[in-house]
Amino acid sequence: MTTAGFGIEIEMTGLTRKDAADAARTVIGGELTYEGTCYDTWTLVAPDGRRWKLTYDGSITCQQKIGGRTISATKMHSVELVSPILTYGGDIELLQEVVRALRKAGAFTNSSCGIHIHLDGSGHTARSIRNFINIIHARNDLFYQALGIEAQRARYCKSMDARLVEAMNRAKPKTLAAIEEIWYAGYSGTRETHYHKSRYHFLNLHSFFHGHGTVELRGFNSTLHAGEVRSYIVLALALNSQALTQSSASTKKPQAENERFAMRTYLNRIGLIGDEYKSCREHLTKLLSGSAAWRNRPAA
Repeated sequence: MTTAGFGIEIEMTGLTRKDAADAARTVIGGELTYEGTCYDTWTLVAPDGRRWKLTYDGSITCQQKIGGRTISATKMHSVELVSPILTYGGDIELLQEVVRALRKAGAFTNSSCGIHIHLDGSGHTARSIRNFINIIHARNDLFYQALGIEAQRARYCKSMDARLVEAMNRAKPKTLAAIEEIWYAGYSGTRETHYHKSRYHFLNLHSFFHGHGTVELRGFNSTLHAGEVRSYIVLALALNSQALTQSSASTKKPQAENERFAMRTYLNRIGLIGDEYKSCREHLTKLLSGSAAWRNRPAA
């Protein structure tokens, strides 16, 4: 988990893209350039050559805070931080400092903002992609509760389509090409378009087949709490590792009478154990009901 590559997109508002780029630069250093384009992008080239982008996203409700009041703002206040390829072991502290700097500079999130995490797909096979689909399908309800998915954002990170899951497990495709055919079944139009309708799921494979070869997880409300950002990344990396390493994955949904216990034991099973991930476990269970310690005992 600590060496696997990932990228993150964090949506926010409250400040302009230029101000966000300046704030990120205080942590990352490097050279800042204005690229423009239809996304009105500012690019920060770090001393190590990696490129961080602050870009426009049309789905963000633009706001700013003046005199303690939150008011509407211009499109210049639509900000999406797009990271380069990072690793947990090498870059998580840097990313957290960038998040803190953006928050200090006046950035904040609202219910229109999300976080998307892209996972390196180069090691995935037909078996591991089927595993990933089954893992997300089995725990979609639990994840939605644990992550507190905003209703306004649900259409951008829909749960796994039961039709797709059934078709996938009935056919048991042995090749990625066969999985691709099932993934796009029922959609019209070209698959090459960036904003293909199939992408708006908790697990997005459109980015894998016709993007940058990444598996994308979209089921996160945006936040500028550095600890929460870290917990989302850890969960994404652990899910990816589970999909890659298990020989198979069940579609059976876990018991639901004690959500917190179900989530805690699952997190332990996929590697989030020990002091390193203690705060991550707390962030990923704090919205759930029940007792984390006892399956059949109510929380005190």
